[in-house]
Amino acid sequence: MADSTDPRVAVYLDFDNIVMSWYDRVHGRQAWSRDRHRIAEDPTEPEIAEKLAKATVDVGAIIDFAASFGSLMLTRAYADWSSPVNALYRTQLVARAVDLVQLFPAAAYAKNGADIRLAVDTVEDLYLMPDLTHVVIIAGDSDYVPLAQRARRLGRYVVAMGVAGSTAKSLAAACDEFESYDNLPGVERPAAPARARSRRALGEDEERSGRSRARRSGGSADETDSSENGSSDTSSSDSSGSENGGSENSSRRSSRGGRSSGPSADAPAFSSADDSLDDDLEDDTVVDDIEDPQEAATRLLERALQLGGRGDSEWLHSSAVKSHMRRMDPSFSEKQLGFKSFSEFLKANADIAVLEETGHERLVRARD
Repeated sequence: MADSTDPRVAVYLDFDNIVMSWYDRVHGRQAWSRDRHRIAEDPTEPEIAEKLAKATVDVGAIIDFAASFGSLMLTRAYADWSSPVNALYRTQLVARAVDLVQLFPAAAYAKNGADIRLAVDTVEDLYLMPDLTHVVIIAGDSDYVPLAQRARRLGRYVVAMGVAGSTAKSLAAACDEFESYDNLPGVERPAAPARARSRRALGEDEERSGRSRARRSGGSADETDSSENGSSDTSSSDSSGSENGGSENSSRRSSRGGRSSGPSADAPAFSSADDSLDDDLEDDTVVDDIEDPQEAATRLLERALQLGGRGDSEWLHSSAVKSHMRRMDPSFSEKQLGFKSFSEFLKANADIAVLEETGHERLVRARD
């Protein structure tokens, strides 16, 4: 009989989220969005099959990570298992005793389908099984923030796992602990792919370029754009205005102004579905190139030493400092920064921290 004092863990996987996020991590941002139609039509197409194989999620690594917290009481994965892509994982999931919850898409992209069902099941399990001590959420969507907060209020230790670059910072902050899928043992980190510029970013670049040209010429961006893109129309309008009178010229200007409010001939046309999909993928994610992780960790260490050193003794146990850092930022991990231990991380930051190792005891204080 299992010891009742052993930690008891419940695991919930938003499977589509982790598969799509890892695909983008391997093949570049928005890669799934670009390839989703080809994947849906024929995942056995050689090029698509090769890309899917390179972006295969290691389910065993995820389950083993969750098991490190205690005995697994239940493990559920939410997805449309009739999808050929998800069907590739069914054998791997069943072999690890994962309960497959079928979600039939109710809309074109089945938005929030897994989110709501997973959240409802989790809250129900927390009340039906009060002996659960840990909740592990495998997803990166900020929609799970209220779920994480509720589970913590009910006294559970909440762990989140997501793919680096596709996990909401708010979700990481709402949990007791966050781990990146990239850092799991056995998971090979992909080489950083060339980042494809989004259509939105390209449009912003064109707009900035137009404003820059306008400043150099002394006019506004709109005047510059009209002089560059509509010079032939303007000359035609002026000549016709002199021949046919001011009213016709005014009418033509009004007609051009009405058309300019919509997409121009040079601008790409986006469907509402594409826009909504881009918005979903551009969540408040932990994007690697926004801030240097090493600099962020150094500032976190400095704050932890300052806050922890307010007592009578300026020396602190290194384990207490690390725990404090994890409470301030659950996504902190010295291994993700390339250090084998927290002591190595402290030694690398010797300009702000003094480490003293005496036997098995490791003490640290802020450098004067």
